[in-house]
Parts: sequence; structure tokens; C-alpha cells
Amino acid sequence: MGSPLGDFIRAKRDSIQPEALGLPERGRRRSPGLRRQDLAARAGVSVEYLTRIEQGRDRNPSPPVVHAIADALSLDVPERAHLRYLAKISGGECAGHTRPEPPPRQVRPALLETLRLLEPGVAVVANRLGDVLAHTDGFAAVMADSGLLEAAEPNLTRYVFTDPRAREFFADWDAVADEQAFDLWLGPTVANSEWLSSELAPVAGPEFTRRLNLHQVPARGPLRLAHPQAGPLAFDREVLETADGSQQLVVFLPADEATEQALAQLSRGRDRDRDRARVRTLRAV
Repeated sequence: MGSPLGDFIRAKRDSIQPEALGLPERGRRRSPGLRRQDLAARAGVSVEYLTRIEQGRDRNPSPPVVHAIADALSLDVPERAHLRYLAKISGGECAGHTRPEPPPRQVRPALLETLRLLEPGVAVVANRLGDVLAHTDGFAAVMADSGLLEAAEPNLTRYVFTDPRAREFFADWDAVADEQAFDLWLGPTVANSEWLSSELAPVAGPEFTRRLNLHQVPARGPLRLAHPQAGPLAFDREVLETADGSQQLVVFLPADEATEQALAQLSRGRDRDRDRARVRTLRAV
């Protein structure tokens, strides 16, 4: 049985061509990418030890070994962070088969006040499982016709992989799916991430499980939406982590003038709807 750490190292090794690291070509290989013996030599470990790590038979490599493997694979900063995280969680298994205590959905008052100050901007507080915990009215206006906020406890990961509307709403659905699957590795706890993964796998199928096991750090470019009312929208995202890393404040910034104008129209439409509702209430009284 493998481990997340071993799966990532093997997948990354398979994706690297020897010449990219200045290594000579050694003829035909049974598998693509960097040979295990070449990686072991670059990292200063034995082939047998690297094999044990990749196969999940050694789940507790020391920090110096993890750093050496990162250097040998020429990982970038996000990939190194992912490798360290996988080394941390690979030493233990998910405790038990019962559902773990869900992560707290409470949002600190200071974060809620920040959301209020960001109105009418588009912003949301979420966690790495995809739980939508709080949001601005601007976020609700953008997502109103997507179906995401229809659930009592909205979850972006579940929505992306199980709601057919998501494939139409996200112009780059594949990229969004890659992000949501990868972020499960960074969930509030390992137990929570594994529980949601096992819950989604049967209904989301290979589109989900393939991405979960790919261990490829997503690029996270602009988020493009095919909004049913406002038309094409593009956002840059600014992500601010809470001190304990359990929640994130994500601010969506218009990536172009067309998106900025479309947001203004959505905001005016929302204000008109609110005014009509207020008039209906007054008449009823």
C-alpha cells in the first residue's frame, strides 16, 4: 500500500525528463521520466530507501531527507510546501471509520466585519474542504444563478464535482476541479479531508479520484465564469489565511474592465430587487 508522500514523489519523478536536470539519456526506459536510481543519487540516499518511501513502506523520512528529495526534484516553492505537508501526514493513518468532528463553521467577528467593509465587493470566507462559511452580498449576486448557495451548508468542492451546472458556470472547469481536489490535502485536519474524499469518490467518480491522486500543484490563474446574466466574468483572487490556517478570506478582484462594469450592473439590479421587496413589505403592512 502506498502513501500520499510516495505517490507524489513517484508522480513528480515520472514527469521529469533526465535532460531537464542535465542528466545523460540512458536509452529506453520501462517507465517515463527520471529513473529512481538517478533521483536517489541526486538526493544522496540509497535506491532501496527511496523505494521504501515511494512504496509507502517508510512513512517517516527525516526533514533533511525530505529537503534533499525536494532539491533533487527541483521543486518550486508551492511543490516544496506540498511535499513537507505530505511527509507530515504520511506518518499516521486516518483515525477510525466514523465521521470525524466537522471543522467549525463559526467565523470570527473580525472576519465578518471585514466582509461588511468589503461590500459591495465579491468576497467569501471558506476552508480548504470547500465549505462556504460567510460571504458578501456581492458574492451572493455573482453566485446567485450557479446553484452553489442553494444548499443549507454550501460546499464548493461537492458542487464542482457533483452538480452539472458547475461545468457550465466555471469556464475553466478542469482548472477549478484541479484546485478543489488539491486543496483537500490542505484541509483543516487529515481526518476531515479523508472523510470528504471518501464521501465524494463514489459519486464524483474518476474525475475526482484521478485529480486527488495526481499531486500536481495547480497554477491558480484568473477565475473565469460564464455568468448566465452578466456574461463572461474574470477575477483575480487574493487569499488571506487566518492565523491557524483553518479558514481563508478570498477576495475576488475584477480582472478586466468588462467584469468591473458587469459587477456594477449586478449591484444595481440587486439594489432594485431590494427596493421592490421593501415596497411590497410596506404595502403589506
